[in-house]
Amino acid sequence: MIPDYLIIQALREPDALVSLSLPDWDLLIRQARRANLLARICILLDERGLLEQVPQKPREHLKWSRVISEKHVQAVHWEVTQIRQALAKAGVPVVLLKGAAYVMAKLPPAKGRLFSDIDIIVPKASLNAVEATLMLHGWAATHHDAYDQRYYRTWMHELPPMQHIKRMTVIDVHHAILPETAALHPDSVKLRTAAQLIEGYDDLKVFAPADMVLHSAVHLFHNDQLDQGLRDLVDIDSLLRHFSSLPAFWPSLSVRAHELELTRPLFYALRYTVNILNTPVPSDMIKVAQSGRPNPLTLIITDQLFERALMPVHKSCSDWLTGAARQMLYIRATWLRMPRLLLARHLFHKAFISPKSE
Repeated sequence: MIPDYLIIQALREPDALVSLSLPDWDLLIRQARRANLLARICILLDERGLLEQVPQKPREHLKWSRVISEKHVQAVHWEVTQIRQALAKAGVPVVLLKGAAYVMAKLPPAKGRLFSDIDIIVPKASLNAVEATLMLHGWAATHHDAYDQRYYRTWMHELPPMQHIKRMTVIDVHHAILPETAALHPDSVKLRTAAQLIEGYDDLKVFAPADMVLHSAVHLFHNDQLDQGLRDLVDIDSLLRHFSSLPAFWPSLSVRAHELELTRPLFYALRYTVNILNTPVPSDMIKVAQSGRPNPLTLIITDQLFERALMPVHKSCSDWLTGAARQMLYIRATWLRMPRLLLARHLFHKAFISPKSE
């Protein structure tokens, strides 16, 4: 059973927020800030013409959060321009991922969304050229620990994050959406080939609608850090609601999930968006997604874990099992990324060797 937290009520029924008491508003603002969804709630209210009905003090918090999100959008446009200029001569096709893709393509998940880095995906054969070009334009490698460097370059699906030495902005350069050591192997070539140009640009692409949803699902349900899990679930909800108007979206989502070996992440994405956010998903699609359903015992356990870990990291949204749920999902995510022996070695290094070196 999904807990009836204020933040969940706000996302499900924004119209009901105008009747909240000041103490409820105080708690909701705290929960929304921890979930990185305060600006999102402001926009939901404003779209319904209800923002001015909110009491003055909480309304000020909401409006300031929206101002920050609008400034963030401007900063993302500027940073993407710098990346475009840096990679223009490298002749490498650039596909934006996640937050930057939503912003540049003007998709609903961009509304009020804050994020800390810009993600791109490029052909694996181009990684060295892309990294060298970015370094020439001011980005420098992070994670200088020798183990971390090897971990990223040997096993992961991306380079170590790169940070600009002046602007301090971060770019993550991916060549796949899952590590090569993972059990699932969605074909990066298929994802990039189906990517679509962003309107107004001839050198920037984003994933096709079905692929964008599937990538968002993979990012959430294979992630070892779920402190922004509810925001990522809201992303999936927004994408599903937006793309559902496309005639072939739901059939293509099913076909693509099978083609890319992503039926399990899709099952979880639909299950938790429907259960937590009341996302309207056709009953036929729910039935089709059952092909990715885990066995009954696994599903009972994952429900208990995700229904806790997807909530904001705030004491009002936690119980005595929440911390353990987050730890178990961290281990699960790492397990999904690498085979057992490599996992044991990695966890041992992170638990006992890395802390000493730090």
